Amino acid sequence: MAKSILVVNSSARTDGSVTRQLVDGIVDKLGSENGVKSLNRRDLDTELTPLTATWVGANFTPAEDRSDAQKETLELSDTLISEVKAADTIVIGAPIYNFSVPGVLKLWIDLICRAGVTFKYTENGPVGLLEGKRAIVAVASGGVKIGSEADFMTNYLKFVLGFIGIHDVTIIGADGLMADQDEAMKNASEAIEKLAA
Repeated sequence: MAKSILVVNSSARTDGSVTRQLVDGIVDKLGSENGVKSLNRRDLDTELTPLTATWVGANFTPAEDRSDAQKETLELSDTLISEVKAADTIVIGAPIYNFSVPGVLKLWIDLICRAGVTFKYTENGPVGLLEGKRAIVAVASGGVKIGSEADFMTNYLKFVLGFIGIHDVTIIGADGLMADQDEAMKNASEAIEKLAA
């Protein structure tokens, strides 16, 4: 049961966006039978700041030793991570752009994947620190078949979410939109209806 939902939209389109439409359907489904206590929306349609040498330096400075300027540099990253930590379900809208994730979604991933914060290194390899959460990814594609060798996005998202401890990942896809939009949307709507609230 989803009590706290974080919505992350990464489509460059606001009007007419298929992933935004699917995300809204997913949120409606999750809240239809059980009241959602909190719903937070993070829209990535405006470009996030790429990582810089200054950001990396601040990140690798121990928290207790960071200057005010370094804390300010990491402020957006800290906020994004807090949003993910506060949610038990993350709903991500992710259109396939040029066979992979939109640039703004990659920037969001770069900002939330931080050693010692969302994952840690151990003698047995990295371990995710955000266990017990669920992610549902709404994917739209004009021509790339989801799960095909040309789809470099869905496996990447499953891997990177698992890397930070989110292993319960569901993909809701509307692919082949340029060939048959009605069929693609019908299949996606049916998949949303099958979601457990």
